[in-house]
Amino acid sequence: MRVLVVSLGCDKNLVDTEFMIGAMQSLGHTFTNDEQEADAIVINSCCFINDAKEESIQTILQMAEYREHGRCKALIVTGCLAERYRDEIITEIPQVDAVLGTNSYEEIANALKEVENGGRYECYHPLQGLPVHTAKRSLTTGGHYAHLKIAEGCDKHCTYCIIPHIRGAYRSVPMEELLTQARELAACGVKELILVAQETTLYGVDLYGEKSLHILLDRLNEVPGIQWIRIMYCYPEEIYEALIASIKRNKKVCHYLDMPIQHISDVMLKRMGRRTTKAELTEKIAYLKKEIPDITLRTTLIAGFPGETQEMHEELMYFLNETEFDRLGAFTYSPEEGTPAAEFKDQIPEQQKETWRDEIMELQEEIIFDKNEEMKNRVLFVMIEGRVDGENAYVGRTYRDAPEIDGYIFINTDETLMTGDFVKVRVTGAYEYDLIGEMMP
Repeated sequence: MRVLVVSLGCDKNLVDTEFMIGAMQSLGHTFTNDEQEADAIVINSCCFINDAKEESIQTILQMAEYREHGRCKALIVTGCLAERYRDEIITEIPQVDAVLGTNSYEEIANALKEVENGGRYECYHPLQGLPVHTAKRSLTTGGHYAHLKIAEGCDKHCTYCIIPHIRGAYRSVPMEELLTQARELAACGVKELILVAQETTLYGVDLYGEKSLHILLDRLNEVPGIQWIRIMYCYPEEIYEALIASIKRNKKVCHYLDMPIQHISDVMLKRMGRRTTKAELTEKIAYLKKEIPDITLRTTLIAGFPGETQEMHEELMYFLNETEFDRLGAFTYSPEEGTPAAEFKDQIPEQQKETWRDEIMELQEEIIFDKNEEMKNRVLFVMIEGRVDGENAYVGRTYRDAPEIDGYIFINTDETLMTGDFVKVRVTGAYEYDLIGEMMP
């Protein structure tokens, strides 16, 4: 069958999608980007926040039109929305032929076969253990970088988050399996591994009885062909001494840490179910900057969580101005049914949420511009992402920038470069979020 695959949501979802593509490819299915040419459409859905849920639903409804009136003979929904709203999808969208839960995506081949034979298919494996991969993963990121999902699920149960209910408890992927994946990715030309999970810092606790991310970093650092290793989704309270030491000693590990803090007010942190305080966050950030002076810190914030006041918002703004995160994303609070926070009485009006979010991002724009100005004349290694159309220029990323979410550096040169090349660049200028540079010999 000719299959159209739509992957929504986070990079962890994308990893699942790439394994599904590999499984379908191994059975001879081919792929298309055109809905009108597709014999089957697979949607890997998301429902982490309301916007993501709406995007997933609208995508399913849009593709249902091709199932009803086009050549499409199979519409399959997988992922978080499928796990959470399985009955509603089957009942209310009759064009959907198959639904697979979050721990069942390896059943995609069986689903296609069943639907192709005129049946319907549902599969929801218990949220325990990990899917077994029998086919080679097919990358969708261009081949020079890839996400390595090191764990599934989460045990934190923050009051705003539905993930533990739709992804299950924290389950680490065995280290040897991750090393095998890393070697296979490197053999395919991948040069940057981006470690992802609902939380990376707890890696190994369930399998080895202790935090083992530092050991995994040591071993990944030895994989030939890999040049950068980037760590995402570190809960601040779980960052530990041995991890910091591993980041410092392993040359391939980027001095970059994604550390979502969500807020700084102790009242907000407690209501969110976070396991840290303002004092602890301040101390941890200062310690990271002391131990790794050139570290790039990224964080994520929630604006307008129930009970937030103007004073709490101003406390956060002052903290951000003082701390000067290198990278930051802010999102308005989204009440998710089934979570404790959705039942809190003191919900914030949407307009107020958006005002606070916009103020956060305006401040961050000023901070990042000043930081980019300070980068002038620094010489950095840059991974080339592609050529700028119609110009003798290329776009790339430094160790300070994760793909898709951070900034870029634009390099003017007459040389011919390939995606994935590493070059030495001197920073010559700055935009709000991006840099300009020139090639160095």
